[in-house]
Formats: sequence, structure tokens, C-alpha cells
Amino acid sequence: MSDPSTPSALIAAIVRLRQALVDTPLPFEAIDVEVARDERDKLIQQLDDYVLPRLLQSDAPLLVVVGGSTGTGKSTLVNSLVGSRVTEAGVLRPTTRSPVLVHHPDDARWFAADRLLPELERTDAKARDQGTLHLAATEDLPAGLAIVDTPDLDSVEERNRTLAGQLLATADLWLYVTSAKRYADQVPWVSLKSAAERGAAVAVVLDRTTHAAVREVSSHLARMLTARGLGDSPLFTVAQSTLDGDGLLPAHVVAPIRAWLDSLALDPAARAVVIQRTLDGAVASLGHRARAVSEALRTQERLAAELRDVVVEVYADRRASATASCFDGSLLRGELSSRWQEFVDTGELMRSVEDRAGRGLDRLPSVARLRSPSAEQLMDALGAQLSALLVEEVQSAVEQTAARWRLVDAGSAVLDAAATDVDRVASGVEARVKATLEDWQSTLLDLARAESADRHATSSFLSSGVHSVVVALMVVVLDDPQVAADRPQSTAATGRRILGGIFGHLTMQRLIDAASENLAHRIDQVWRHEQGRLFEVLGERRFSDGAAEQLLELSREVDDIRWAGAQA
Repeated sequence: MSDPSTPSALIAAIVRLRQALVDTPLPFEAIDVEVARDERDKLIQQLDDYVLPRLLQSDAPLLVVVGGSTGTGKSTLVNSLVGSRVTEAGVLRPTTRSPVLVHHPDDARWFAADRLLPELERTDAKARDQGTLHLAATEDLPAGLAIVDTPDLDSVEERNRTLAGQLLATADLWLYVTSAKRYADQVPWVSLKSAAERGAAVAVVLDRTTHAAVREVSSHLARMLTARGLGDSPLFTVAQSTLDGDGLLPAHVVAPIRAWLDSLALDPAARAVVIQRTLDGAVASLGHRARAVSEALRTQERLAAELRDVVVEVYADRRASATASCFDGSLLRGELSSRWQEFVDTGELMRSVEDRAGRGLDRLPSVARLRSPSAEQLMDALGAQLSALLVEEVQSAVEQTAARWRLVDAGSAVLDAAATDVDRVASGVEARVKATLEDWQSTLLDLARAESADRHATSSFLSSGVHSVVVALMVVVLDDPQVAADRPQSTAATGRRILGGIFGHLTMQRLIDAASENLAHRIDQVWRHEQGRLFEVLGERRFSDGAAEQLLELSREVDDIRWAGAQA
């Protein structure tokens, strides 16, 4: 049942903070990113497992989590506090087993799967599955009190250690169990330090210590607790004792601890003080912990921008190189130049143009004599050369981008994790480029035919010799106009004479401009498609723009509401 006085504004702000954390997975590799990821995951877990449930259910039982190192007697202590064997102990440890939550039968509803550690399957039988939570109901515990026996904090199994830490983060009260041999162990003190920083309620049990050593060890332990900000934590001692036939400690040995726990369970005000202390500490820690994640997220945003900028820069450079090579006439050197010259030197096409200019349209030679039998072949050769150039430039862009990404850990991780080989040209790129250029050539054919519609005297020529016209148009487009103007006998100059003779200067220039713009547009299409593959890979690791700032603002909002509530 929810507490009517629960601050709804704080709950709403924490819910928004939680969602912002969920939406920021810190996907890029960077220095200390693992620390930030771990902190983010722990924050989400604590919000889900403790802070939000406790804010919404302030009258739920006091949850006492018993934790400590291997061999300190945690399970034996739990059994002895309850008065019966509810959890396994002794030689079976540190083998894998599920955590055990002991509670009064009337409190069973509080520990349903949707209220506490929802990822753990509930069972009422002892289990060795770390994915289950053994719920042990007994009337030997008073209502309002629940005790959890956790795996060892220093377990040899990582899953046990992780689960122990997660369970401790759900505690209203951590009952830390140690012994004369283990009280100085480093691992549990790391967790104790974290508990102190969060202001969590902690009590300490010095177990398995001989009567002669109790005073000396407990004094030293008390000083260690004080030095670490836990000086006000209750400290109980359990001297080394002989277990009874059920493996339990004598009742009088654990009586002070049981009496203290019973007093908390039976006194709502005392229980509320412990719960509120831990809850306040957990909420107070959210701000600076979320800000640490926000700082890591700023690094993530920078890395994402840098990787994207590499793609944009490299592809723009190779796009400019491809465009220059397409239009500067370099494609028309060597074999293609010879084939074009051979095509022109047949004389038929040039004579037809000269005849049109000198004798009039009615004296044009027959269509059959105007068509070169190699026009389609020359179109194919020009298209193939252009296709090879574009594929080569795409390959260069991919390789250069991958090489620069490999210079940073974030980029290498993206490449290694990609579902496809994004450091290589995508399969089918040759076919896509070829199809794109064939579409361009088809567009040129359509342009030439469209011009013939208003030119009845030449329409017969264009309908049959249109491939020859398109060859000339392609040659002019693929040669730099300025170079052609400077060299009247250049490849482009010859093509211009042909086109000008057929269409006239104005129409010729309009055709050249349209063909050039269309080719540039299709080159852009090729580049956008190939560039998009890398953007998609980055997009799989994206987070919303301004996510770091949003997380920072939400952490401040939680702090502001908390402080306002404290002053009220």
C-alpha cells in the first residue's frame, strides 16, 4: 500500500531519471567507460529494486540483508536468528545456490515478482539456481521483518558476487557479518564504503571469534568502522560456540541481535527511522552518481560525432575526387580516346553534320549512312569506365574510413561488432553503380529524343541515330568544358561540333547542362547509399541528441526536489 505522504514530484522525477539512464547505454569504447557502464547499471538496478518500490511502499517490511565474506557464518547466523534451518550452510558453501528471503507468512504479498528483484524467479523450495529467489515463510519471524541470506561478496563465482551486490543495494538494513579471521578483508570493505557514502543503515556482527579475542578484535573493528564513516553502526559480537544438532547457535548467543531486530519490526516509528535513513541516503546519492554517468555520456557524444565526422570528411573527399575524375576528361584518355576518335573518323557522322549546315535539312544523307555500328558499344565502354572509377573511389572511401576508425578504440569496437563487413565495399556495389549509370544513359537517350520532337527535319535521324548523339553527349559531359574550350581539337571540342551541328548552340548547351547535372545527382546517390551503411552502424549505437545535458538536468531536478522536501 502506498504512503499518502509519498512525494509524487520526487517519484516522477526519479522515474524520468531512470528512463534517461535506460536510454543511454554508453555504447562506445573509451577510457573508464566500463566504470561508467557499471555505475549506470547499478543505478538502474537500485532504482528498480529499492528506491522506487520503497518510495511507493513505505509500509513494506523492513528488509535486512545479511552479507559478508566466505566462511564468516552468515547462513548459520540467519538460521539461528530464525530458530530453524531455512538456508544451507557449512560445507556446501561457496557452491552455487539461490539467495533465501525469510519472512512472516502475512508479508508474502510484499515479495511478489513485481515488487522486489523482478528478474529472479520465485520458489518456495531450496534451490541452487542463481536466477531464483527462495521465499521461506515462517511464523518464527515477526511480521514487518524480512531477512535475506546472500551469496558471498568474495565468491569465486562472478555471478554470485554480482547478485550479492545487487541484493545489498535493495536492503533497508545491511547486517554485515565478519569474523576474527576475515574482518580486515578488502572486498567487503569496498561495499561498506559504498554503503557509508550512501548513508545506508548498517549493523555489524563479529562472528566466530574466541572469547579471548572478542574484546581486542571488536575494539579494532570499531575503530575501522569509525574511520570509514560507520562509527554509529551497531556492533554485535557472537563468540565461538558449539552448534546444536540442527546446526544452530545457542539462542542466548544471538539473543541481542534478535531482540534488536524484533524491536525494529514491532515499533513502526523505529522501523521507519531505519528505512528513511537508507532511503534518504540512496536518493541523495542519485544526483552525483547520475552526473558521473552524464560526464561519461558527454564523452560518448563526442566520440559519436568524431566517428561521424570521419565518414563525412572522407566520403566528401572521395566524392570530390570522383567528380573531378568524371568531368575532367581523364576517363577519355588511352583506349577510350582511340575508340572515340575511330568512331568519329568514320566520317559519316561529321559529314552528316556538315551537310546539314551547308546543304539544308532536305539534303541530309540517309539515316542508314549516319549511324555508326559501334555507337552502342562505345556507350557501353564509356559506362564501364565510369563505373570502374566510381567503384574504385567508393572502395577507397570505405578503406580510408575504416583505417581512421581503427585509430581509436571506439571505432575499432564499432567495426568489430558490426553485423556486416563495413570496412569493405558492400556486396553488389558494382551492380548498383552499373544500374545507376545505365539509368543515366537512358536519361540521355530520353533527352535526345525529346529534343527531336520539335525538330521534324531531324527527328528521323534522331530516332535511328540517337545512340550516336548520346555518345557525343557523354564525351562532352565527361570532358571539362574549360579544357575543351582551350583545346579546339580536344575530345570535347569534336563532340561539341557534332552536337552544335545537330541541335544548335543553345539547345546543345541545355542538353550538356542537363546531362551533367543528372550525372552529378546519380553520383550523389551512389555516395549517399554507401555512406549510409556506416551511418546505420553508428545509428545502432546512437542515443538522443543532448542526452548528457538531459541526464544532468534530471539529476539536478531530483536534488532540488529532495532539498525542497528537506526544508519543508
